[in-house]
Amino acid sequence: MNTYEQQLEELKEGNISSITIEKENFLEFREILILREDFKHFRGIAKQGGLVIYTYEENARS
Repeated sequence: MNTYEQQLEELKEGNISSITIEKENFLEFREILILREDFKHFRGIAKQGGLVIYTYEENARS
């Protein structure tokens, strides 16, 4: 399992509260994220400067 997969799993399990992704890593991270069956549970909030902070929501977005 690579680092992003591990971080996503830790976020889902509640071991961490969020994942911060820098803009130069966004596409690589997103490729891994969208392959997950539960990807609609992850919420990304864009911040100034290209950072995206992901959290895990119990209810999937539509």
